[in-house]
This record gives sequence, structure tokens and C-alpha cells, in this order.
Amino acid sequence: MRENTARSLVLPVAPTRGRLRPLGLDEVRITGGFWARRRHTNATATLGHCRDWMEREGWTGNFRAAAEGRVHSDRHGREFADSEIYKLLEAMSWEGASYDGDVAALTDVIAPAQHPDGYLNTAFGHPGQQPRYSDLEWGHELYCHGHLIQAGVAQARARGEGELTKIARRAADHLCAVFGPGGNQGVCGHPEIETALVEFARLTGEQRYLDQAALFLGRRGHGTLADIEFGRAYFQDDLPVRRATALRGHAVRALYLAAGAVDVAVETGDDALLAAVVRQWEATVARRTYLTGGMGSHHRDESFGDDFVLPPDRAYSETCAGVASVMLAWRLLLATGEPRFADLAERTLFNVIAASPSEDGRSFFYANTLHRRHRGTAPPADRVSPRADSGLRAPWFAVSCCPTNVARTLAQLPAYLATADDDGLQLHQYADAELATSLADGQGVALRVRTDYPSGGTVALRISRSPARPWTLSLRVPAWTAGETAWLVDPDGNRRTIAPGTAQVTRVFRPGDEIRLELPVTPRWIRSDPRIDATRGTVAVQRGPLVYCAESTDLPDGHDVDALRVDPSAAPEDGPGDTVLAPGELAEPHDTAWPYRSADEATAPATGPEAITLVPYHSWANRGPSTMRVWLPTTRPPTTPTER
Repeated sequence: MRENTARSLVLPVAPTRGRLRPLGLDEVRITGGFWARRRHTNATATLGHCRDWMEREGWTGNFRAAAEGRVHSDRHGREFADSEIYKLLEAMSWEGASYDGDVAALTDVIAPAQHPDGYLNTAFGHPGQQPRYSDLEWGHELYCHGHLIQAGVAQARARGEGELTKIARRAADHLCAVFGPGGNQGVCGHPEIETALVEFARLTGEQRYLDQAALFLGRRGHGTLADIEFGRAYFQDDLPVRRATALRGHAVRALYLAAGAVDVAVETGDDALLAAVVRQWEATVARRTYLTGGMGSHHRDESFGDDFVLPPDRAYSETCAGVASVMLAWRLLLATGEPRFADLAERTLFNVIAASPSEDGRSFFYANTLHRRHRGTAPPADRVSPRADSGLRAPWFAVSCCPTNVARTLAQLPAYLATADDDGLQLHQYADAELATSLADGQGVALRVRTDYPSGGTVALRISRSPARPWTLSLRVPAWTAGETAWLVDPDGNRRTIAPGTAQVTRVFRPGDEIRLELPVTPRWIRSDPRIDATRGTVAVQRGPLVYCAESTDLPDGHDVDALRVDPSAAPEDGPGDTVLAPGELAEPHDTAWPYRSADEATAPATGPEAITLVPYHSWANRGPSTMRVWLPTTRPPTTPTER
């Protein structure tokens, strides 16, 4: 791997080596379009919403109670509630100076609760509570410390080292003292500390934090944690990381651990460890991932299912798993430079991360089903939702890990757009944006991106500053363009077709030069691997990176989504706005005394033909209770060439 020479200081992930160097929040600015709107809502609504709910539920007050010696009787929330305050602090730190006051105020609340040796947790270690680290399976102490450390990293990189970073350092030093060589040989039931310690090592330059992360990683998979009803695979403690062949167990835990493994592999130059994670990622994407990019098909243990067990109506697809998947994909992209990792990140961002918050940014999906059979009821706006239901977004949950995870992801999103290497710049995600950085020789380069992506497929780039020497501009050509024609137009007006992967233009660029990427964002039928039993005989629609769904809100005469069938022999077409019109018919099912019948018995008569309105999956349930499905029954078996 090549060594990375830092240009930006404002980086959520800052590897010291790797194929690509990430551009930071001080080098990339999203200026308009799809993601700018969501980031604006995040900054102006979601962050304050999360802060208010945590204060209201007493989670912030836990730190006051701990400092005052009354936490054993006055503590509120689950054992991991501390982590939500830390994720909010991280999001606010990335968001910028407008939240400096909030960060300082929250830091003043948590600081008095830290013990002199650096330990900080409100659920353990105080009089009347369980001792420290007495429940590594479920206690989440190391997990909470990890999010605290990441918040400290965010403050140091975005605003300069402050009290929050000092608190994080004391916590990291405490962990090295307690869990280092010759100390407690345990690991946390919920991986997260690994990525945090590596990032803290990158921030401080201190090897012991990296060494501790590697220790935690090496201990995993040897039966260190107690066996439970879900098995040790739930904790990824059944197999050493290097021996696993796919991601398994609790989806968020598995993805966080894999991200930490990539971090350790990159910083230690362990190519075998990196290759092991790549193999696990490949198997998971090929066999255990939903069309939306969502991961996790089991509700009971929030875990991956077996290969090809991907039922749409039982998709758990936790929002936090989507966040963790993007984290892992980004690290793999930086390490290898391979665009397939950016492809999955794009799919997950548009169809899981964007689906979680409501349009006003004040309610959220925890789970992300692909088929809603019954209309939900609107959750009360003033009460916590007790379960991860996916009928309608809820303002807050008893376990509210997803809102703060979405908040910190959107706050740092510009850092996922672009990278640099010795040869030039690479764009991986497309949005209205401005980029300004230095190339490997220190010469400055800047460009402006204009696009209505993902609604439209044209991405126009205009060079505003460039050195007087050749360099290479690389653009990701998404995998979803396969079978269609994508075009690249260079500054001389030459137009050439490009295949999925990476398109490059190498030349002496001049200010004012324009490059245009033309991607075919036309709706198309998608069918699944026949080994996914739950979706056999159905098709879905994708337009560009967006997955579409049918919602009962758009069906006539009170029909439900169970009534629709689509005709895959004719192509779906663009409809008004961002909708797609799919050819099909409506045939309302009849209730019978026995739900089975002879194969040659006539089915319910259909009305049609109909133009079935489909909407982007990320937008569903914003218009009140509805039923919904992504995978659509067909009027006949899907065998035509237009279905892929």
C-alpha cells in the first residue's frame, strides 16, 4: 500500500496508507440537490430533535446523576444510552461552528462523571450498580467508550482539540491500562472500540492505541464471550476474523468488526487480514444483501440469515447496519481503490440511509422492510416507540441508535465523495459540490460539480483551478449501468462510451474545461437470484441507483398492493416527478375458506391494463399509513430480455 500524505485535517477516516487518500470536509462542500437538502434537514432539525429527546428521556441527566452519586436510583434508558450522547456530539462536531456551543454544553455535562482513571459509564461501576466490565457480553461499556473516542476525534479534527478530546484521551488510556497485555483479556459483546482506537492512533500518532485495537481484534473468535441462545456467532466470537468466510451474526456488530479489521490491516500492513475481510464482504454482498443494500434478515437477533434467505416482508435491514455497511465499504475503497465498494455505498446511502428519516427529519425508521402488508398507525409524537416497527417512522425509540447514527453519517457525508492519489482526483459519489485540494506534488486543483443526480444522469464537472501539467480525473461508472450505454464527453467535445468501473481523463486541464458524464437513469426491471425463494416469480424496478416500490397510496379505488401484478414484457417508463409507471393490472384477491386451490383454477379477474405508479423506496410512508412492496408479482413468469 502507498503511504498517504495528509492534506485535509477534517477527516472522519484518515488512514496513513492505502490506495486512495480521502478528501475531507474542508476540501469538499455539497452545495445543492438531493444530499444538500437532507444535510440541511439534518443540521436544522434532526440534531436538535435528538438532543431534546435525550434530555427529555433522562439520558443526558444520567451523567449529572453519576457525578452527584445518585445514578443507581436515577438512571434512565438502556445500558448503552451513553453512546447516543457521544454520537450526537460527533455529529455536531462534524457539522461545524454553529454547534460549538452545544458541544461545549454537553461536554460540561459528561465531564464530571468521568472517574479519575478515565473510566466513563453511567450504567456500571457506581455504588449500587454492577462492577465495571462485569457483563462484557451485554454491558456495552467498551462500545460506549468507542463512541466517546470517536466524538473526541471529530472535535479535534473539525474544531481543534478541546475538552471532549481530552476526555476521550483519558478513556483511551484507561482502556489500554485495563485491557492491554497482561490485563483483562476480554472483548466487548458489541464491536466498535476497534475502529475508535485506530482512529485515535491516527489522530495522536501513538502506537499503543493501534496495538490495543489489534489486541481486541485478535482475541475475537476464541470463545471469549459466554455462549448465548443465538450462539457465539451473534458476537462474531465463534471464529477468528481471519477464518470467517462471510459476515454473520448480529449485522451491526459484524459490520463494525469488519470495519475495525480493515483499519487494523491498513495501519499494520497486514494484507492477509485485509484480503480476509474482502472475501467476507464479497460473500455477504453476493448472498446476504437486499436489493436496497440493506443487511440483516432476522428480527429476533437482528442478524444476517443464511445464504439467500432474504424475505422482503421480514427484512430487518436495520438503519444502523446500513451506516456500518457504508463505513466498511468506504474503508475498503480507500484501501483497494476498487469502485465496487463505492457502488454498494451508493446503493445503501440512497435506499437505506435516505429512507430512515422522515421529510422533516424528526421521525425515523429503525428497520427497513421491503414489503409492508398492513397499514400502520401513526406513532404518538410525544411518546417513545417500544419496538423497531417499520410501518411508519417514529420520533424516538427505547433503543434509539439509528437516529444519531444517521445524523453523524449525514454530517460527515461530503467526506465520502472524493479521493486523491499520486495521479489525480477520483469522484465516487455524485452531488452538486465544490472540491478544492492539492495533488501529490502540492499543486492546487479545484473543480465544480453540477448535477440533478439521481433524478437525472448528467454529471457536469468544470475545472476552476489546475496545475500546468497532466493529471488524471477519474469518475466512477456505476455497476447498475451494465447493459445500457453510458457516455463520457471530454473538454474537446469528444464523446465515447464507457463501461461500468472507472472512466478516466488524463490531460493538462485548464480553468473552464468541462467534462460530462452521461449515465442512463432509465427505469428497468430487476429480478433476483432464483435461490432467493421469497422473491421467485416477482420483479422489482430500479432507476439509476434508486430502488422503487408500489405504495397503496397511489392505487385507485382503495386497492391494496396485494392486488397488483406487473407485466415485465413491456418496459417501465418515467412518470411525473420522480415516479415510474409500470405496466400491469389489478386483481383483488378473494378470501376463501382454504388458502390453496388447484393450479388450473381461475384466479381473480383483473382490471387493466393499468399504469402502476411506483415511487422511490426512500420516500415511502411519508404520506400517512400505507401498504408497500418492492418485489412485484408478475402477470407471467419473468423471462424477457428487458428483465435483468
